[in-house]
Amino acid sequence: MSDARRGLGQAGETLAARELARLGLRVIARNWRCAEGEIDLIALDGDCLVIVEVRTRRGRAYGTPEESITLAKRARLINLARLYVAETGWRGPWRIDLVAVELDRAGRLLRVTHLPSAIEG
Repeated sequence: MSDARRGLGQAGETLAARELARLGLRVIARNWRCAEGEIDLIALDGDCLVIVEVRTRRGRAYGTPEESITLAKRARLINLARLYVAETGWRGPWRIDLVAVELDRAGRLLRVTHLPSAIEG
């Protein structure tokens, strides 16, 4: 991954974490990694564990952030969420949310949209 792409992703994750906090969620981890991949953010919404996928786009040449979630990516996120739940022994409810971050070509924030339970598994 290029430095520019990594920087864009990190900026998106920071904006997403701020939006989640504004909405009352508590971010408890960033960039949780295992052999199967990475979870961008992990939060708590009351007693519900929230696995968060952050999709950041600069411009719409390749579609909106929401449109970038392929079937393969959905399956991978569901698998990662199940691995995290198993590894941590989480016993409560959990869900997978999407936070879409859109910037203009100059890098200025256009929107941050939180979509609860966007990915079901």
